[in-house]
Amino acid sequence: MSSNDQIILDKTLEQQRTERAPHLTADKYFQLFTAEQLLKHFDLSYEEIESGNVDGGGDGGIDGFFVFVNGELVREDTDLSGLKKDVVIEVIIFQSKTEASFREKALDTLNQTLRDLFDLSKPFSTLAAVYNKELLAAAELFRDAVTVLATRFPTHRFSVFYASKGTEVHPNVQRKADLLRDLVQGQFPGSSCKVNFLTAADLLVMARQTPRLSYQLDVTDAPINTKGGIIGLVKLREYFKFISDEKGDLRRSLFEANVRDYQGATQVNEEIGKTLVEKWPEDFWWLNNGITIVAGKVTQTGKTLTIEDPQIVNGLQTSREIFRYFKSANTEKEEREILVRVISPQNSDSRDRVIKATNSQTAISPASLRATDKIQRDIEQYLHPFGLYYDRRKNSHKNEGKPVDKIVSIPAMAQALMAVVLQRPGTARARPSSLLKKDEDYEKVFSVHFPIEVFRASIELSRKAEAHLRADTTLTAEDRVNLKFYVAMYVAAVAAGVPKPTPDQIKALAGANIDKALFAKASEETKKIYQSLGGDGRVAKGAELGEQLITQLQKGLGKAPAHEK
Repeated sequence: MSSNDQIILDKTLEQQRTERAPHLTADKYFQLFTAEQLLKHFDLSYEEIESGNVDGGGDGGIDGFFVFVNGELVREDTDLSGLKKDVVIEVIIFQSKTEASFREKALDTLNQTLRDLFDLSKPFSTLAAVYNKELLAAAELFRDAVTVLATRFPTHRFSVFYASKGTEVHPNVQRKADLLRDLVQGQFPGSSCKVNFLTAADLLVMARQTPRLSYQLDVTDAPINTKGGIIGLVKLREYFKFISDEKGDLRRSLFEANVRDYQGATQVNEEIGKTLVEKWPEDFWWLNNGITIVAGKVTQTGKTLTIEDPQIVNGLQTSREIFRYFKSANTEKEEREILVRVISPQNSDSRDRVIKATNSQTAISPASLRATDKIQRDIEQYLHPFGLYYDRRKNSHKNEGKPVDKIVSIPAMAQALMAVVLQRPGTARARPSSLLKKDEDYEKVFSVHFPIEVFRASIELSRKAEAHLRADTTLTAEDRVNLKFYVAMYVAAVAAGVPKPTPDQIKALAGANIDKALFAKASEETKKIYQSLGGDGRVAKGAELGEQLITQLQKGLGKAPAHEK
């Protein structure tokens, strides 16, 4: 007989699946749901969650495999070279089963898989016949991080989760979990490994933990309360509490997504850290520019500020160094302060101006502030009437519960434009998270000269290509990711009637009812060349596959002058 928790979980899953991802089966949605709950405090987008999906034949009993370094998700184009000290490599692995129990066999399988993957002396070539490409690619990200960061003597943390709709764990199953923990810790001496079971009750508790919208921050003296904002001095320890979550981790959701991924200016970080550790006679706020927070609303009661929907838009490096300082140093007698500005802009345009202005004189690259550009606001406004939610502010629509396939992130739009308009699908595939870090790439991809319809056409073609490939059961998950941008490029050219369509020709495809047969033809032609070249990620991230497809299009459609690339 099902428990109340199991019944409520089933109802919750079905309702959410219907509202957010009706294209997914119940099993697949349970997997997505589990990943969302486990990774909630990392504030990942749906695309980032999907990047760790290794489920399928040959998955070794693993559904999700994620690697984080200092709390940031590692992708194939992540640059780790700038990290110097206090490095933490964290691996989160999970499997989810819709059955109402926990089984020993699942842990036996996991044990053998991790024995293979975490044995750094064992080449992946010897495992290719055993495990799928997605799992090996995820494990390679981990091994690469371990190798690149070895001289930094990183801390290794492993978390393995087994989720099901069960309500209790049998002692024999727990014993297998303990053996798995011991295995991993034995492979990486000095590491920590936790093997956790997630019952129906656990998953419901996690699902009820919605993002906080209101926070309190204590100031030391009467702050300056001006029109639209408050300025005050805050004890460093109070600010540390403000940016820490219930687990004692950095509360990443507080940091404006457009600037929080900045990893550079190591020297600046070291100077801030030195100021904190050496405790000079001057108060800390004398030596630091302080923190700027934008909020939906800020109110003051005595010396306590109540801040609704806060986003830290300036002071990321300072915040990280304060967090690191309180985690590693003796701060029992710490009485220094930091200057904090809390601004409540009247509208989104004002908010964007605050973000840009407060970062304009720091070392942050302009590429980190792209979401504040007029072209990004224009895209957001243009797509909305067509039922597409453009995520200028990362995960704002995900947190609202909008359908998965209707949310468009800035990186996803950039990849679609790179493939469809610029005809560089290999670049789109190779650089999922770093495509916009160079000014020259950004200005080509989000050109102010493109007709606005181009953005809708490009993302629609990319999504339709993805949907078509998803239905092809002969492809692995990695193959679908590898082929998506090539299929979208091919379809755009054929639908436009020229091998290298101009933006004006592509804009005509916005909302167009393109025959499914064209997607089938594009898929088949792309697969032939892809497989002939080796059929793997290396091929998809290179240039030759795209060049051969364009040559084929030129033969079939006739040569046309290339538009600017």
